[in-house]
Amino acid sequence: MSLHDDAVLVLKGYEDQHELRQAYLEHLAAHPDGMWKACEAGHVTASALVIDPERGRVLLTLHRKLRMWLQMGGHCEPGDASLAAAALREATEESGIPDLALLAGGPVRLDRHPIPSPCHWHFDVQYAAVAAPGAAHAISDESLDLRWFSYDEIADVADASVLRLTEATRARLGV
Repeated sequence: MSLHDDAVLVLKGYEDQHELRQAYLEHLAAHPDGMWKACEAGHVTASALVIDPERGRVLLTLHRKLRMWLQMGGHCEPGDASLAAAALREATEESGIPDLALLAGGPVRLDRHPIPSPCHWHFDVQYAAVAAPGAAHAISDESLDLRWFSYDEIADVADASVLRLTEATRARLGV
């Protein structure tokens, strides 16, 4: 199964955010290359919010180019077998934490945001990844900093998208 086909299946099974989900599906139907960075109309990305539920905190990266505190994530690559695999790869690479486990239940939420030319949109499929208690992180080349924040600190450091992802993740965890 191709990564494109996996994305369509994941999105068709995703029940929340109906209108946005439909926009993703329409984008993929109109753009066979819609999974890849080269698609100038926009492309699907995969991200994961790294969480330590036992300590009530999330790991955010200070993105080198955007200079914003964000969850780990990025572009899909040809070797990714699925969107979940892409999100887990990105979270592992950017956090330096081995053995992350995606939270059960598939994507936590979707987020579409404009990006600078030549591309126009990121269609981000957002997961959550659980880190083992006491997991050590390491800053990657894509980050200026990497830091744990308590759930209550997120609104003070990150944008509304990260806050919504954190809230949706906490709801899934029941905390």
